[in-house]
Amino acid sequence: EFGLIRATATHCCDVLYAQRGYPARGVFGSDSVPTLVFTTTCSKGRERWLASPEVHDALQAAWRRHVRWIVTQYVVLPDHLHFFAEPGEQPTPFDDWITAWKSGVTRILKRPEFRWQAGSFHHRIRSYQDYNEKLAYMDENPIKAGLVERIEDWPYRGEVFRRYHWWP
Repeated sequence: EFGLIRATATHCCDVLYAQRGYPARGVFGSDSVPTLVFTTTCSKGRERWLASPEVHDALQAAWRRHVRWIVTQYVVLPDHLHFFAEPGEQPTPFDDWITAWKSGVTRILKRPEFRWQAGSFHHRIRSYQDYNEKLAYMDENPIKAGLVERIEDWPYRGEVFRRYHWWP
């Protein structure tokens, strides 16, 4: 179920960590830190249809409509997207919410060939450092993919709802 992977960290040292080979179900809250989730969602078969003005607009509209969870910062790449989400006023189970906004995007686009990979991969943010690492990773994605030289030049990114978090 869990496999060991060797990765090079930005600290110039090798780190061993376990990586899930499948999406985890659910998000579990904590009383000690805000619930903030970093999520990756992919197109089915990693087809490259996500990075377009039409899809970008549809994603924003679906996220504004499906507010059981609130999308804050995000970046959309050709075959996947990353975003931060936190519970809305009446949150539903995270995986149900993912399914709802994906269906919303599909209805808006009316393009049956644009399909989503089932589920998503998510990571609950547990500290300010954790948040900054995921934000940097998200912002570096279009640059590492060779799509732009500076993140500011990538048109398919933004912030749907602005939130401020304070971690202990």
